Amino acid sequence: MLTNDKLIDWLTLFADELIANKAYLSDLDSPIGDGDHGVNMARGATFLKEAFSEKQPQNISETLKLTGMTLLSKVGGASGPLYGSAFIEMSKVTEEKLNSEALITNLKNGMAAVGKRGKSTVGEKTMLDVWDPVIKSLEKNELSSEAITTFVDKTKDILATKGRAAFLGDRSIGHIDPGAASSGLLFSTMLKAGVLND
Repeated sequence: MLTNDKLIDWLTLFADELIANKAYLSDLDSPIGDGDHGVNMARGATFLKEAFSEKQPQNISETLKLTGMTLLSKVGGASGPLYGSAFIEMSKVTEEKLNSEALITNLKNGMAAVGKRGKSTVGEKTMLDVWDPVIKSLEKNELSSEAITTFVDKTKDILATKGRAAFLGDRSIGHIDPGAASSGLLFSTMLKAGVLND
């Protein structure tokens, strides 16, 4: 059951992981992008933690909207608009708590917003290649941290056809997509925060 307290715990854990993995995410981005994904996401994470402390959002919708607006405005590159769009779309919920079914629906809405903003679909070596299998695993009640790691690793084998990595053609194969890696952190911290527990 997702409550506002659990949501804030989850997103704070996500922010902490982004900051801790700043160098790793940028290293992933160096061969196939601008090399700044980790720096950009860590900057947004720092601002997000400050925003939670200062504004203390009172419900799920407020928390998701604050997250989306913060990432949209503070994260550079393509990632800010993509993550920002996902969380802003997800903030349109009116419930005070989300059960597993409602959470899955909300994540699907967030994923659709990413696809629309990025003009991308599954199989193009983007963050969608983690969001999609995560959501499908949630629907089967089978999501685990090991599965998330597998989904992230599988992006190595995908030929990039979107974003800067697409310019590399076949040379994009063999590299983990950095957006997929940061999305892996998003969903692994969701598990850590106990969002799926009743």
